Amino acid sequence: MISVTYVEDGGRRHTVTAQAGRSLMQIATENGVPGIDADCGGSCICATCHVHVDAPWRERLTPPGELESMTLEFSVGLQPLTSRLSCQIPVTKELDGLVVRLPPSQR
Repeated sequence: MISVTYVEDGGRRHTVTAQAGRSLMQIATENGVPGIDADCGGSCICATCHVHVDAPWRERLTPPGELESMTLEFSVGLQPLTSRLSCQIPVTKELDGLVVRLPPSQR
């Protein structure tokens, strides 16, 4: 299994095991990670699954597509280099140990 850690703005960590092929959003909601609301169910239109991905993890991800980039423009706490929508990040074995951080607006 693949390990993923979600870090709340206050520093609380939630480490969960993930199945390859599921999105970071799906994994978070299935494991009750607070702050990943996923109001649109992964349709890439609400930005309630906004996370920050630090280097070197960013380099292992495909770049955001046009729809994700447009949706991110409406998110609170946008950081151009680190902001991603977790619904658009499929988990792979190369992401084992991934740590993502939730912005202050995701509570």
